[in-house]
Amino acid sequence: MAMTPDVPTWVGELDRLAPARDLEVDRRFAAARLLVTVGGTPQGQVTVPLRAGRATAAELSLAVAALPAAGTVAVAPSAADPVTVVVATRNRPESLARCLRAVLASDHPALSVVVVDNDPDDERTELAVRAAGSDRVRYVREPRRGASIGRNRGLAEARTEIVAFTDDDTEVDPAWASRIAGAFAADPELACVSGPVLAARLGSPEERAADVALAWNKGFTPRRFTLAEPPADSPIFPFAPGLFGIGANLAVRAGAARAVGGFDEAMGPGTPTHGGEDCEFLVRMILAGNVLGYAPGAYLWHHHRPDQAALNTQLEGYAIGLGSFLAKVALSPQGRSVALRRLPAAVARLRHISDREAGAGDAMPDSGLLERGGRIARGGWAYVQRSREVRRNGGAVPPMLLPARSALVPAHIRRAAEAARVRIGAGAHVGPAAVPAPRPDRQAEAEAGDDRGAAELARNSAA
Repeated sequence: MAMTPDVPTWVGELDRLAPARDLEVDRRFAAARLLVTVGGTPQGQVTVPLRAGRATAAELSLAVAALPAAGTVAVAPSAADPVTVVVATRNRPESLARCLRAVLASDHPALSVVVVDNDPDDERTELAVRAAGSDRVRYVREPRRGASIGRNRGLAEARTEIVAFTDDDTEVDPAWASRIAGAFAADPELACVSGPVLAARLGSPEERAADVALAWNKGFTPRRFTLAEPPADSPIFPFAPGLFGIGANLAVRAGAARAVGGFDEAMGPGTPTHGGEDCEFLVRMILAGNVLGYAPGAYLWHHHRPDQAALNTQLEGYAIGLGSFLAKVALSPQGRSVALRRLPAAVARLRHISDREAGAGDAMPDSGLLERGGRIARGGWAYVQRSREVRRNGGAVPPMLLPARSALVPAHIRRAAEAARVRIGAGAHVGPAAVPAPRPDRQAEAEAGDDRGAAELARNSAA
C-alpha cells in the first residue's frame, strides 16, 4: 500500500495504458493517491505530491515507474454468472443511494440487488430504493436489528449461487461484480472471495488516520487460504482478524455460506458487540474445510469516517467486536486448544495493531493498550450475553465446526458430491446439488467439546 503524508490527499485512478496527461484537481490537495491499473486491472497504488493541486504527466510517469512493468500484470478474470448483491442498511438513505448508483453502474449483465432495511425508524430507505428506479433492486424490510441479521436475510432471499455483500458506505468499481464471478469461475474450489477495500476520500485528518489504522487494503496479489496450506505470513492462522478480508467486500457461494449457518447474529453492527461478525464468519468458513480467495481485481471504495467523534466510535466498536470474536473462539471447544497454541503470536499481533494506530496521525483518538484491553473485555462479555439472548429468540448462533472429512477437499464441493451420490442411489434425477444444513449431531458434539476434533484441527493446522 502506498504511504501517504498527513496532508489533504486527492484519491483517483490512473491506467498505464491510457495516454499520459497532467493531473489537475482542487488546489487544497497537497498530494494524490492513485490506484494504478493496467487495462482496468489494479496493479498498486502510488502517492504523488501536488503543487497547487497539480502534477505533470512526467511526474506521474516517474511515480508509476516504481511499480513492475505493465506487462507483468495478469488480466483479472471476469464472468457473467448471475450475482446477487446484498446491502444491509439502517437509517442511512443518502449513503445507500450513493452505494446503489455505483452497484447499478456495473458492467455485469446478470446482476440483482437485495436491500435489507434493518428495523428502520422511517420510510426513507424504502424511498431511496424506489428513487434508484431499477427493477433489479428489491427492497426487504427486516424487523430485527443487526448487520448479521440483515446479511442472513439477504442470503435467504438470494436466488443465485453467487451472493456478494457490501455496505452502504461503499462505491464498487464497475467491474466488481464481473470479477467476483470471474474469481469463482476461474477456481471452482473457492467458497468465498474478498477483495481490496480502498479509501474513497483522504481529505480530512480523520479519514487519513482511519486509512492507516484500519489497514483494509490487503494488497494486489491474489491469494488462496485453506487449512491444508497455512500461509507463512500469519502465525495465528486461521484465527487472524482481517487476514481474509472484511464484510464490506465479500462474496460467497450461497450453499457453502448457508451450510455453515450464515453469519452469527449475536455479533456485528447493530448489536452490543458492534463488530467481529465478518472475521468470525470467515474463520468459521475456513474451519469447515472451505477454500477462501482474495481477488485484487474485485475492488471497491469505502468512505471512511470524516470527523473525530465518528472515528472514535468506529475504532471503539472494532475493539469491542474483536473482543466478541475472541470470546467465541474461547467458548469453542474445538477451536480453543488450537487458538491457545497461538496465544504468544496473538499478543504480538495486538501490539502491532496498537503500534499501527499510534502512528496513524494526530487525528487518531488517544487510546492505549489498557483502554483497548478494556474494550476487548467488554466485547467478550457482550458476546456471552447477546448469544444467549439470540438463542432464546431462535436466532442464528452457529458453532465453529471442524471439517467433516479431510480439509484437502473443499467443503462445498464435498457436500455437493455427497448430495449427488444420495440422489443417484435413490434413483432420483441428478440436477443442481442441494446443500444440506450442518448435521445436528455435529453441532451437539461441537458444543459439548469434542477433544478428538480439536486434535484433528491441530494436525491440519500449522503451528
